[in-house]
Amino acid sequence: MAGVIDQAEADLIVEEGADWLGFALRLPAKNEDLSEADAAAIIKEIQPEHRGVVITYLTEAEEIKAFCGELGVTAVQLHGDVTPGELRTLRRIAPDLYVLKSLVVKQDNIGELAGIVDEAAEWVDMFITDSFNPATGAKGATGLLHDWSISAELVRISPRPLMLAGGLNPGNVAAAIAEVRPAAVDAHTGLEDPVTRRKDRAKVRTFVAEARRAFAELGTGVVV
Repeated sequence: MAGVIDQAEADLIVEEGADWLGFALRLPAKNEDLSEADAAAIIKEIQPEHRGVVITYLTEAEEIKAFCGELGVTAVQLHGDVTPGELRTLRRIAPDLYVLKSLVVKQDNIGELAGIVDEAAEWVDMFITDSFNPATGAKGATGLLHDWSISAELVRISPRPLMLAGGLNPGNVAAAIAEVRPAAVDAHTGLEDPVTRRKDRAKVRTFVAEARRAFAELGTGVVV
């Protein structure tokens, strides 16, 4: 579950059974939900089974490694345009870092995304599909759904596991898992109260329950 804003929200997410917690930092618009110091403090308290993941647009391997070390995370979700060369370097200098690479679904860009999978798969541990907002240019946390058939095709061709994100909420996550058959799912804005912009406990609880039920029917998968 992405977009953790403070310790109370992190506690809520863990209590309701999610596996990984995402902290969005060093973003292009500088609209982070919390400071890097606060994120590091929360991550330090997360037990090993609830892995903290930094979500960032950094693109240079050395900077990515250093930032993950500062935060104390063992997993990073890369939403920037990271070249295969930088991914290869990151794997060499940080072999124990779990690397997720984003695949941002736009209209009719399956060929481009398939190319990224082919070029990057050797150097990453998992891919994550997310939705593009053409009105704002945002590549994540849009609250928008994308064409699930594209994510399903990427699951089919990818030699790495694929996480599904983009507009998921308690009402559609089971259908998304059944259609796409991902290894994991991610949610952010679809779990928030529209007024407070904080995670809603009932939504988080229902999302986890629905996702786990759908994954159980497939016989695979985890909840994120």
